[in-house]
Amino acid sequence: MSTVQIPEYKTDDFFGLEDKWLETAEGELTHYHELGEGIPILFLHGSGTGVTAAANWWLNLPELAKVGRCIAIDSIGYGQTVVADGTEYGIKEWVRHAVRVLDALGIEKTWIVGNSLGGWLAFQFALDFPERLAGIVSMGTGGAKMTGALAGHSKPDLSPAGIRKTLELFVVDKSLVTDELVELRYQSALNDTASDRLKEVVAARDRDRHELPLDFDRLAKLDIPVLLIHGVQDVVIPVSRTWDLLNVIPNADAHIFSQCGHWSQVERAEEFNQVITDYLRFHA
Repeated sequence: MSTVQIPEYKTDDFFGLEDKWLETAEGELTHYHELGEGIPILFLHGSGTGVTAAANWWLNLPELAKVGRCIAIDSIGYGQTVVADGTEYGIKEWVRHAVRVLDALGIEKTWIVGNSLGGWLAFQFALDFPERLAGIVSMGTGGAKMTGALAGHSKPDLSPAGIRKTLELFVVDKSLVTDELVELRYQSALNDTASDRLKEVVAARDRDRHELPLDFDRLAKLDIPVLLIHGVQDVVIPVSRTWDLLNVIPNADAHIFSQCGHWSQVERAEEFNQVITDYLRFHA
């Protein structure tokens, strides 16, 4: 029996996803969504203001559940996941949380699909827990050097206008940033503010950008299939980030979307889903 009370919360019907909860440590209750059967695929979201697993993957989980068991979590410090007193944030802590989720679900080995921060976590996971990882799909992999867009990302504006501005940085097609989506992200951001964690989370991410960058020497020895996805017009993480990784990781392939920004899983959702479906069916 859980020692943590399950919050009275329901993901908005806009996203069409069922809520699940999992006790992953004493005082820690992970909020997640699960669809499909077969090979485990862990989905790790990015770090934009008001981000949740649902707000990152709602257009992808139903399709990708046709090829595997899709588990999309709210990382500690984000969304509805309840954290224990004294929880620290950072790249290695977010990776350890992902491992706790796998342990609680009885999963020995998984694929990881990660967006931005989630992609950065996927590669750190590969370095720290290689025996637990079958392969990686990473979009706009985080951890790159600070850009102008990233600098703004480090000082989030917690207002509907600020949320809209952030989301519009993610896409070429601004019409995708609807009033409804802005409001949903804004409400989620208020949850971040209420728990006084947003500053801690952002500070930890930006600290580790400098103190714990990905070890390219070790990535050069990575022996798993890797698919890198990027939008040409990504102003948050430049497409050169994928080129740098592609030239280091031995078994990495890449798919580059034209007329696409940082949010390829949303902006090019149908093609994105097909690319990953084909890749997983071949490699998994």
